[in-house]
Amino acid sequence: MSRLSKSIKALSLIIRNPWLLNKILDDDRNWKRFTREKFERENGLPVLHPVDLFGDFNETVEPFAYLDGGSLPTDLALLKKLARGIPHCKYFEIGTWRGESVANVASVAESCFTLNLSENEMKTMGLNQRYIDLHGYYSADIPHVTHLEGNTLSFDFNALNQKFDLIFIDGDHHFEMVKNDTQKVFQHLVHEKSIVVWHDYARNPETIRYEVLAGILEGSPVKVRPHLFHIAHTLCAVYIPGREGGVKLDPPVIPEGSFKIGLSWI
Repeated sequence: MSRLSKSIKALSLIIRNPWLLNKILDDDRNWKRFTREKFERENGLPVLHPVDLFGDFNETVEPFAYLDGGSLPTDLALLKKLARGIPHCKYFEIGTWRGESVANVASVAESCFTLNLSENEMKTMGLNQRYIDLHGYYSADIPHVTHLEGNTLSFDFNALNQKFDLIFIDGDHHFEMVKNDTQKVFQHLVHEKSIVVWHDYARNPETIRYEVLAGILEGSPVKVRPHLFHIAHTLCAVYIPGREGGVKLDPPVIPEGSFKIGLSWI
């Protein structure tokens, strides 16, 4: 089932059963309480502005579909900007979907790997064939992108026999899976300078998704946690080794500037 289908089904259930909305809100409050009591992170991760991180935030995002289940343009610009700054960048991601993220990064990285559930496993989950076939739509024919199949619960990361400079975690966003994916990445894929990015840390750039935050914190080694940040204007959390600072998220945010966006149909 696609994210859109899930959203429509969920909305339909809430309309018929309004008490479910309270359950959703209660769940978010519970995860917020969990992050406060265990990690003292009630206010989420400190925020870094991309201009402070890069000196500028000028980047071209291509491809970008403006369709369901994708990233924000700023999310993809963040990944591309990070990869551009790493010589001979080796990139790994969990969660392929249409292949927008890996296609963007591939334009500036030396090699890219993207891991997604197998077609058979997606069929077992009841996903329709058209949805399944769209995985890797933008990245399938890029020569230096390797498409891997597997479930991160059982995938043999050691068999890759290499470390990566930039890793993007964008799989299942429930607590246990975020925790699992985070643990596996830090156990098998990182070196001392690796940067890790998590998607959907936030529901929007001003609203923390506390279940994802809990999974990130629970899955990250203790020494990593002081170097975790939310990148302003994105849905992303990042680990940047050695980086410190940041400010508290204080919504509603007063814009310090804005973006200039040019659109072209290609």
